[in-house]
Amino acid sequence: MPTLLEVQRSIGASLLGGTDGGAPAFIVGRGMRPEDRLAIYRNTSIEVMVTALRLGFVAVQHVVGAEFFEGAARMFIAQSAPRSAWLDSYGADFPAFLARLPQAACLPYVPDLARLEWGVNLALHAADAMPLEVAALSGLNEAELAQLVLQAHPAAQLLRCEFPADAVWHAVLARDDDAMAAIDLSDGPVRLLVQRSTNGLEVIRLDERQWRIAAALFDGQPLGSVMAGVASCDGAHDALARLLARGCFQHIKFAHAPVADPTRGIHA
Repeated sequence: MPTLLEVQRSIGASLLGGTDGGAPAFIVGRGMRPEDRLAIYRNTSIEVMVTALRLGFVAVQHVVGAEFFEGAARMFIAQSAPRSAWLDSYGADFPAFLARLPQAACLPYVPDLARLEWGVNLALHAADAMPLEVAALSGLNEAELAQLVLQAHPAAQLLRCEFPADAVWHAVLARDDDAMAAIDLSDGPVRLLVQRSTNGLEVIRLDERQWRIAAALFDGQPLGSVMAGVASCDGAHDALARLLARGCFQHIKFAHAPVADPTRGIHA
């Protein structure tokens, strides 16, 4: 007798692979052929996954059309099955799939648009967390600030796109054909902050200075080395202040344990 795991794997392969294999042997007919029962579940499973992708990539579907999107989604599903029952997390590899899809080559900005929509999805479904209180930094001395590592807020994402994906996204969601027609695809690259906050979901363009600071901090580099790397940039401290004020960070820690001042405690 096969084990339960073997039965589950066989049926799972049938649902996602499109061929029955040995799965029908584990299905009780009861008035319907086992192959037909599997076909019903296979169609339902695929439709659920296509719907999950539609909900996650609304703008992409609008741009390429519903028929093209469904065909691409089915091709993606055949080679990239969900790794979790939580379908809000399904689709991380879809932008890269679109970038490799020959049929999508005539719309070169679509993979960037899909990457932006996935960033939006991550921000929307990120865990709730209190942003870092800027006052927590006020008691740190210069040496401590240099070793400070700022942990990115889970609802903040950084994204660099070769095409103006944000302009396309805004125009599509607004159903603004004039705005869509006015987009210059050469207006790139764009550096984006995707953030969910008390103000809702925002997609904001960052300039080169803001991007360098944000990307380095999100990467976990100490504040001292980050600011040293942009020391020649005008407004670097103002850019850092704006990121802090926007609530882009959650916690602080130190790259190396600073020498504690015996007159006060240091808390991270």
